Amino acid sequence: MIDILWKLASFAIVLGVLVVFHELGHYAIARLCNVRILRFSVGFGRVVWSRRLGADGTEWALSLIPLGGYVRMLDEREGNVAPAERARAFNRQNVWKRIAIVAAGPIANLVLAIILFAASYVAGVPGQRPLLAAPPAGSPAAAAGVASGDTIESVDGVAVKSLQDVRWRIAKAQSADEVTLGVRAADGASASRRVALGAIDARQWEGDFMSPLGLRADLGPPRVEDVVAGKPAARAGIEKGDRILAIDGVPMRSPGAVAAETNAHADAPLTFRVAGAAGERDVALTPEASEVDGHRVGIAGLRLAVDPAEADKVSIIVRYNPGEALAQASRRTGELALFTLRMLGRIVVGDASVKNISGPITLADYAGQSAKGGLLSFASFIALVSISLGVLNLLPVPLLDGGHLLYYFAEFIKGAPISDRAFEVGQRIGMAILAVLMSLALFNDVSRLF
Repeated sequence: MIDILWKLASFAIVLGVLVVFHELGHYAIARLCNVRILRFSVGFGRVVWSRRLGADGTEWALSLIPLGGYVRMLDEREGNVAPAERARAFNRQNVWKRIAIVAAGPIANLVLAIILFAASYVAGVPGQRPLLAAPPAGSPAAAAGVASGDTIESVDGVAVKSLQDVRWRIAKAQSADEVTLGVRAADGASASRRVALGAIDARQWEGDFMSPLGLRADLGPPRVEDVVAGKPAARAGIEKGDRILAIDGVPMRSPGAVAAETNAHADAPLTFRVAGAAGERDVALTPEASEVDGHRVGIAGLRLAVDPAEADKVSIIVRYNPGEALAQASRRTGELALFTLRMLGRIVVGDASVKNISGPITLADYAGQSAKGGLLSFASFIALVSISLGVLNLLPVPLLDGGHLLYYFAEFIKGAPISDRAFEVGQRIGMAILAVLMSLALFNDVSRLF
């Protein structure tokens, strides 16, 4: 119960910050254009609290349904306007002012992301040094000459400071045939490794694509956190606290490496080199076959974790000075916005799964998890959702800000506002699209729960 309340509170904070910042964008530009603001509301529906402030008597309100907000401006289409006030009505502004007012909300969300990312970069973002373990034989990384002890310094000529940067750069390049990794080898020499990307399918790009490429982080020998009773590992005598040094002579430098090796050897005998309280020993183990997502994989029955002492060796804090932080934050926000658009395009054409669409339940879950990770983690999560909100609101769908922008650009081209009939039809189409998206998001949320 406490966990649920924590997630709900975290989600409320995220939603409140995003809505307030979005609506402040509309509000600020409307004020600059001398449009009178009647109400600034956080939430929809019945007003539960309000206060009038300022020379215009703007009503600042909290409303019953907390899933959004709005800025209500003086507008002749919504009621009678006194002759003396008509110049301040939204509908009386020229088309460029109306475009600026409407676009200001989504742009404010992108600005918020830049601010949060920049603050995080100045404070210092925890990361992992991009030190690689030996890749599996036959993997694209092995074919490229990646070796144990290589440290990645750049991806396609762009400098990287952490393994998280590497993942992001490779994800951006997924439509290319290959990526070029600039590395510093264990002996200190610089080299380039050209890693082919063609072997990665769409499903893998949506999950862990580093392992199929053979790019494995060197996290040291993983530690056994738990052994499932009755499974091969338990029967072979592996115990909690043991460290997995190697499998069939191949060094294991991460939990993922052990999982990949056991998964690939269903019903095939393996020799685990294990270090425990009594020293090192060899353990014979045959992973049992199991069906996972339609694939036959081997299961050993181990729960592994990174040894904290080993994790400390590769942990880093990535920091930038304020100028660099702002530049990096702006670039990352732009890249994430374009990445979001590309992902939406892939979903529309069927290249990516609709399961990538998440609703409020999933967002609440992630909000709670990120809040538990600390202020920097929570700020980064808010920035990511803010980018998504900004991009989605700019889509040319009626009812969204992008739909209104579409109307205004059409008005600019034809020299007159669109007809009431066209506006009404557009609104109905927009409602239908949003209803389908919301239903799909909620269905995905419920599916993840069960």
